[in-house]
Amino acid sequence: MDIVIRNGGDAPIYEQIKDQLKAHILRGTLSEGEALPSLRLLARDLRVSVITTKRAYEELEREGFLVTIPGKGCFVAPKDLELVREEGRRQVEEHLSRAIDAARAAGVSREEVQNALDVLYEEEEL
Repeated sequence: MDIVIRNGGDAPIYEQIKDQLKAHILRGTLSEGEALPSLRLLARDLRVSVITTKRAYEELEREGFLVTIPGKGCFVAPKDLELVREEGRRQVEEHLSRAIDAARAAGVSREEVQNALDVLYEEEEL
């Protein structure tokens, strides 16, 4: 499992860790019930504060992606298909929002965007 921290980016380090762990879980790189590295080990490997890794793990637990078993550690939570679908919808909305901003900046009409979306969606189904 690779986690890459970008110090020059806008996203806080804990959020980068959280997003990358979540991506590993959603892709299946980390499977249900799999143990995650301890907070201290992950912090040492990434050369960040334990507080940073703790916050990332806490956010993932709050979002339903991890479970913590006292004395044993953090584990990938059983997949909740609705949670996975909701996360997918959230990511699609985020990407579409950026696409709409780019379209507006370029003077592309809503109809042109809709037509492009329809064409791209149909190509993927073939």
